[in-house]
Amino acid sequence: MGFFERYLSVWVALCIVAGVGLGTLLPAPFQALGRLEVAQVNLPVAVLIWAMIVPMLLKVDFRALTRVREHWRGVGITVFANWAVKPFSMALLGWLFIGWLFRPWLPEAQIDSYIAGLIILGAAPCTAMVFVWSHLTNGEPHFTLSQIALNDTIMVFAFAPIVALLLGLSSIVVPWETLLISVVLFVVVPVIAANLWRRAILARGGEAALKRTLDRLGPVSIGALLLTLVLLFGFQGEQIIDQPLIIALLAVPIIIQVFFIWGLSYLLNWWSGEAHCVAAPSSLIAASNFFELAVATAIGLFGFESGAALATVVGVLVEVPIMLTAVRITNATKGWYKRRTAATAREEVS
Repeated sequence: MGFFERYLSVWVALCIVAGVGLGTLLPAPFQALGRLEVAQVNLPVAVLIWAMIVPMLLKVDFRALTRVREHWRGVGITVFANWAVKPFSMALLGWLFIGWLFRPWLPEAQIDSYIAGLIILGAAPCTAMVFVWSHLTNGEPHFTLSQIALNDTIMVFAFAPIVALLLGLSSIVVPWETLLISVVLFVVVPVIAANLWRRAILARGGEAALKRTLDRLGPVSIGALLLTLVLLFGFQGEQIIDQPLIIALLAVPIIIQVFFIWGLSYLLNWWSGEAHCVAAPSSLIAASNFFELAVATAIGLFGFESGAALATVVGVLVEVPIMLTAVRITNATKGWYKRRTAATAREEVS
């Protein structure tokens, strides 16, 4: 595990502090950056997200889709959790906590926007940090790669319709043009660009050249991630300081969602008899979010100052520490998991 991954929570915490501090002390520069947009897409955020996503997607070999059948149970469970459960459970938790239980403590005008942000977050399965979670749990690399390739392929077609459906059920007007632009810019274009770039690198120098490129781009991707966090928390700095209770309330459904989806997927893998090296990344892939896409989509649809943007930024705030907690539990229960699957296998044989 590299230096960045080992101290990931530290870097995120420092970026949050730096972003909130700079956004509060120097609001004018952040407001100027916020106005740099084309077709409701903020250019600085777009550039940073591309710089962050494309190097990550370079690792994805879409030929791995041919290996999906090798771990069909783990793949099926993750796809089920990501697309048949997760968006809808996040919407349900949003309606329950934000729309009902916490409603008296939230600004009435922003409640629908908060729920919209949670829906967008729940409909965006993770692609980038998945490699880190899988590595930390000694996950089966071929499964991880094939699962990410499949997730990215599904996301190209499923993200916009699911978001539109759930926003419509929440009686939130869906700006279809902006939603489709966000999907094209932050899903379709990076996937195609990374795939073409990967092929070109392999054609010139093979796997060795690809490894050298990934090593060189590692700092670029990391730097883009850190700058994105500073920028996003800078945009929301005043709100975070002025409304700490709102941040805490928004975090509740997100935290419950992560542990619910992780636990459901982990137990389904155990029930199916899947190996722990597949169950670990399967459950963690299912639980984590593509917060870069969620933030960009929320900003594009509702603006920087919206409750939707704030809700997705809270997703960034809790993502890393909560996912690292899930990683620790996954590793700590490895012995139990293997004993249970071994006992189940013996019972089936007898």
